[in-house]
Amino acid sequence: METTADTIKRITRDHLLHHNGLLFGQCVTAIGWINGTVPELTLKDGIVELPISDVSNSGITVGAALAGRRPIYVIRFQGLGWYNLATILNYAAKSKEMWEVSCPVFVRAVGVEGHIGPVASHSHHSMCCRMPGIIVKAPMTPNEWENTWQYFIKHDDPVYCSEHRSGFLIDYEIYDDVSSDYTKCDCIIFAISAARLNALKAQEILKQQGIKVNIFHIVDLKPFEPTYKHLLALSQCGKGIVIDSDYKDYGVATHIAHNLMLRTGKPVYTMGLADRSAGFATHCDNITPTPAQIIQQVKTLYGQEDLIRYNI
Repeated sequence: METTADTIKRITRDHLLHHNGLLFGQCVTAIGWINGTVPELTLKDGIVELPISDVSNSGITVGAALAGRRPIYVIRFQGLGWYNLATILNYAAKSKEMWEVSCPVFVRAVGVEGHIGPVASHSHHSMCCRMPGIIVKAPMTPNEWENTWQYFIKHDDPVYCSEHRSGFLIDYEIYDDVSSDYTKCDCIIFAISAARLNALKAQEILKQQGIKVNIFHIVDLKPFEPTYKHLLALSQCGKGIVIDSDYKDYGVATHIAHNLMLRTGKPVYTMGLADRSAGFATHCDNITPTPAQIIQQVKTLYGQEDLIRYNI
């Protein structure tokens, strides 16, 4: 099976060569072609190198969308979205509602973390979720990315595709790992982006210790609508955690947890990036909750009686 990176490259090639598409970005044709996700094409094929001027680039892309080209706009570090998304959020997202003019831009924003400093690092999909008129998804697998692209092609809304570098080499699909009897589950995890991989590692370790965790993998961030299974599992289990690769507070994780609690009346906790900037050294990192941190949070939810019962 092809990797997520292969899928992105294949779909991009087809869009540029056969559907009059365009791809805009900085340093696209250098430094690995954005982690091997961009086909090695040229300007005549539709790849447009943008200047290192950040704030102007989204305006150029929006202009192409208004001209009917359905452009792909690559932000190779999500942290730079604070500069690169101004026209996407303040024009493209509002255009259809305010002026009845659709402005379909596909934003590929790549999340990275670890030793990269306070400006370029992290995932920032929560920022985009605040603006009406834009769809936000966080695919990690080949099929999830292709489904996100197919949504974009079938609709006329701008789409923010929150990618994470840790997902580019995935060559398999990740499905919800849930039991048929949620009353026998000790905790329900709702995982987003790179947190999904860490949650799976934590689940395996907890299983060896006799603690059963169910995992739901969340791709659709905006709009987010809990499914019947989400609500049934949380209602029967009684405790849940939303884990994200974006900041924990004031964002997607908090919104989803609040939504789930209102619908079930059960407590849902959140995990994500700490409320601080990251540095360039290892000890200054601010990264997705690790498997060890997830394990500790799950165990904390038990209370004293459960801790004694499991002899932890």
